[in-house]
Amino acid sequence: MPWILNLAYLLLLVVLSPLLLYRSLVHKKYRTGWRERLLGRLPLRKSDQACVWFHAVSVGEVLLLRPIVRELLARRPDCHVVISTTTATGCDVARTHFSEHTVCYFPLDFSWAVRRAIRRVRPSVIALVELELWPNFVLAAHRAGVPLVLVNGRMSEHSYRGYRRLRPLIRRVLARFTWLAAQTPTYAQRLLDLGAAPSRTIVTGSVKFDGVQTDRRNTKTAELPRAFGLSDHETVFIAGSTRAPEEEIALESWLAVRATHPELRLILVPRHRERFEEVARMVQHRGLPLLRRSRCQSPSSLQDACRAGGDQTEPAVDTHSPGSIPPVLLLDTLGELSGCWGLADIAFVGGSLTSRGGQNMIEPAAYGAA
Repeated sequence: MPWILNLAYLLLLVVLSPLLLYRSLVHKKYRTGWRERLLGRLPLRKSDQACVWFHAVSVGEVLLLRPIVRELLARRPDCHVVISTTTATGCDVARTHFSEHTVCYFPLDFSWAVRRAIRRVRPSVIALVELELWPNFVLAAHRAGVPLVLVNGRMSEHSYRGYRRLRPLIRRVLARFTWLAAQTPTYAQRLLDLGAAPSRTIVTGSVKFDGVQTDRRNTKTAELPRAFGLSDHETVFIAGSTRAPEEEIALESWLAVRATHPELRLILVPRHRERFEEVARMVQHRGLPLLRRSRCQSPSSLQDACRAGGDQTEPAVDTHSPGSIPPVLLLDTLGELSGCWGLADIAFVGGSLTSRGGQNMIEPAAYGAA
């Protein structure tokens, strides 16, 4: 079967090659990690200590790993942790939050790439976060004698319908898992319908609840008001993990409300970093003063940014004068949204106004944001 899958993947790669070439030329993120992705040349692990390889597709799944890795190391402090991800943004966030561990790109599902990756990492266990059913990878891990587990498993109705068309293949893949931990009974039933073994499929609830922060005085949140120039009397509206055109909708809503509530501040947090400049331009085209998080990492740099007039051509402002801080902030850094939610009086979670589905609403809800 691997050669059939390899042929299918190669044909798909040929079809997509013009698009991939264009994106590689335009966006730097598409030019990184190809030795790991295409050849499976992941970091070579030489020690014989126990190793857990976690695979998290992108940012959301990476952040889910925080309580899992913390609990694992509390029980097995000698364990080596490897975290792979598919996206460049996910990789950057993983390196921020797991700087002491090995972070790499996940190999494409070519048999030669996945076999080499497994040989180089030599994991004791492979844990896939939420759901990533790559047949060659799963079968290669099984042949290498590496136990496979699914963590925080989920399967949307859309994914379920797609997998049903490949039921014979998916049944064979699911049969190789040692454990499948689903978030809900519905997700578990879909896995069972596709061929998962009932004796190895359990419902554990969502890991998103395990690592949620409820105290607005936590370290990550407490340092932000000074850096952002927020005062106690201001109300904060955060639109986080947004996709186009949600930033524009949030901005329109904020402008309408601010006409009667001038103390309302807006913080925009696009889901993907390649859209930071696009969102900044959108705000500037409205003639609105904009402050970018990347340029106000401390109170002193905040003053410098404001004295320079922010990210637009209006006159410089005095950070000591009331209302002088730009009313719109763009969070154009990675890994800070979780702490930033602790500032929110009102929260909008992105993906809610598109067909792709909303992002994690648990974090702002746990802080008590409206």
